[in-house]
Amino acid sequence: MIERYSRPEMSRVWSEENKFSCWLKVELAVCEVYAEKGEIPAEDWQQIREKAAFDVNRIQEIEAEVRHDVIAFLTSVAEFVGPASRHIHFGMTSSDVLDTALALQLKEAGGLLMQGVDRVLEAIKTRAFELRDCPMIGRSHGIHAEPITVGLKFAIWYDEMGRQKKRLAAAIEDISVGKISGAVGTFANIDPAIEEAVCARLGLRPAPASSQIVQRDRHAFFFTTLALVAASLEKFATEIRHLQRTEVGEAEEFFHAGQKGSSAMPHKRNPILSENLCGLARLVRSHALAAMENVALWHERDISHSSVERVIAPDATILLDFMLHRFGGMMEKLVLYPERMLKNLELTGGTIYSQGVLLALARAGAAREDAYRWVQRNAMAAFNEGGSFKEYLLKDSEVTKFISASEIEEIFSLEHHLRRVPEIFARVFGTSG
Repeated sequence: MIERYSRPEMSRVWSEENKFSCWLKVELAVCEVYAEKGEIPAEDWQQIREKAAFDVNRIQEIEAEVRHDVIAFLTSVAEFVGPASRHIHFGMTSSDVLDTALALQLKEAGGLLMQGVDRVLEAIKTRAFELRDCPMIGRSHGIHAEPITVGLKFAIWYDEMGRQKKRLAAAIEDISVGKISGAVGTFANIDPAIEEAVCARLGLRPAPASSQIVQRDRHAFFFTTLALVAASLEKFATEIRHLQRTEVGEAEEFFHAGQKGSSAMPHKRNPILSENLCGLARLVRSHALAAMENVALWHERDISHSSVERVIAPDATILLDFMLHRFGGMMEKLVLYPERMLKNLELTGGTIYSQGVLLALARAGAAREDAYRWVQRNAMAAFNEGGSFKEYLLKDSEVTKFISASEIEEIFSLEHHLRRVPEIFARVFGTSG
């Protein structure tokens, strides 16, 4: 079922053809280094280089009999190469191939994910500058707090995704290691120089120390990072879902011509893309937990991690790749309603400016406790009885004893709250726009 989410580029990474191609790439790199050292005769290396290939169907046929995937693969390759195949896999163990090849796949998948992150960053940045000065109400606990701008909300998202990009780059770097160190990592039957040369050819680093396998804390870091990226996308999607609620109505996913929202209610336009992202984030998080469970293995290795990785490696990368491009496309077309935002700003009769009044009273000499009580009293009156918070304040002698009508008028200003937004943009983007 995961294939429905897969773009062709990511799907190819996890195809059987590419998996075995990576295995063969590792085996050929080892043979090439041996040949350069004179340990494989030139004519045999030529035979290996020219004839080495595999047949996926044949591998599956052999595996059904021998019940060992790497042996089945090597047998298929030997059928293509002939007698010179005796040099292939010399001094190696299965995990030398499996773990080094998996690193190649994860590195390639990580590169594709970075492209998705870049698309998300570009989409957020574009919308942030477009809406830098578009005012909306900021909310804490879901309740109106003080004014912000749409662009500021998106700048925060951009900053967060920038951190996620750094984490993903670090995770890709951490996972990009191979090992050609033999059955228990002691290099008993292969020279460490072989490992170093092979990894260099493959664009990997040799694991400084390994058992039969590359240690799985690296993989746990990689998959946990994918979960963190997914968590940010879920956070952004959750916000869009809230803003699309009928009672809020400040943002909306693009609704295509001919699209239908409900089988029963023709009026419905639901935030289905955002909801989908929130659901998929749960799956990616579950794969991170599975990767952490893989860290503890018996002694130098068991294979309890292997079955897990066959599921989570393609699934987590395919899911996150889908999520990144889905969110990027959604962000590019996100519909915003500035008029509704202004209307919502005025819903509470101006009580959103209460902190400004409190601070003005304190600056004028009122005790903070008294000032808080006076401001709250008038705010509650505006809430409970309706009307303008400002008008209540102007009629309150305890308030006007400290601050004048003109000072109160000045406090009720969007510009005061939003004047620092360009400075924040300069911090995040390097320019205020």
